[in-house]
Amino acid sequence: MNVDLYDFELPERLIAQTPLPDRSASRLLTLNKSNGATTHETFGNIVGYLQPGDTLVLNDTKVIPARLFGIKEDTGAKAEVLLLKNLSGDRWEALVKPGKKLKKGSVILFGEGKLRAFIEEEGEMGARTLSFSYDGIFQEILDALGQMPLPPYIKEKLEDKDRYQTVYAKHEGSAAAPTAGLHFTEELLDEIRSKGIDIAFITLHVGLGTFRPMSVDRVEDHVMHEEYYILSRETAELLNKTKQRGGRVVAVGTTSCRTLETVGNQFKGGPLAESSGWTSIFIYPGYEFQVVDALITNFHLPKSTLVMLVSALAGREHIMAAYKEAVEREYRFFSFGDAMFIY
Repeated sequence: MNVDLYDFELPERLIAQTPLPDRSASRLLTLNKSNGATTHETFGNIVGYLQPGDTLVLNDTKVIPARLFGIKEDTGAKAEVLLLKNLSGDRWEALVKPGKKLKKGSVILFGEGKLRAFIEEEGEMGARTLSFSYDGIFQEILDALGQMPLPPYIKEKLEDKDRYQTVYAKHEGSAAAPTAGLHFTEELLDEIRSKGIDIAFITLHVGLGTFRPMSVDRVEDHVMHEEYYILSRETAELLNKTKQRGGRVVAVGTTSCRTLETVGNQFKGGPLAESSGWTSIFIYPGYEFQVVDALITNFHLPKSTLVMLVSALAGREHIMAAYKEAVEREYRFFSFGDAMFIY
């Protein structure tokens, strides 16, 4: 299957640079995956599309201030590090700039030496394995020295760091926010609960795959990077009850979707159970969903793995038509953009 099948024209002006002051004021395009029918709402009206007995699944990962600016110890040249995945202890997978000058054996200093990074290994496209040394508590040092890892297309500085966190963010470990969740407020979640809709949480720490574009011509040749997930016993039991009573499992974001389908594939044909580990699941058309019935998500990059995921759920023709409609109506795209509900 050719990657170009998932291409579309996206004017640069539609890439959202800043978040709206009101989280739930974003626009919402709904898409019926059976017939391709669409409607246009504000996100606060999502509750009208959820039904008693449904379960909404949220990713409660928390973004760490993973972007660090420092200097090379030997030359004083500027260096940038984006932490992606904690490998063990003080060892991390990261992206570095400038990649050509930050070689194996290099040392980077941050905060006048309060934090030191030694490059252990070199990977592709700027990827490195780093080991850190410091005095004190790593997370406290990172909070003091690090910046929020906003996507590269967001040029404006984010004054409120919490605006790149969901209101339910809990477990630290992500290099990017699960952005579909940014539309929810505590008040909207309370309104959803009051309608008889359950809310469950999973954790998937967003990592390297978020920052890597497709570099192959055939969809089947793309290799996804691993991300760590946790599905608790409580969530597994709630999802089993949801299916038993005929309710829908509504994933909030592609990260929640990928976690649920990873676990669903483990227990195919049977009830879900507590699970954790690393997932590299790649969902594209032809995939048969095991758990997810509906999905709340943002609008994604042309030819991206995320456009392929939503196409697997709703069909490529329906997605391409809905995206064309979104562009024509000037919906806002990407992390701080508008939302889509596929049901």
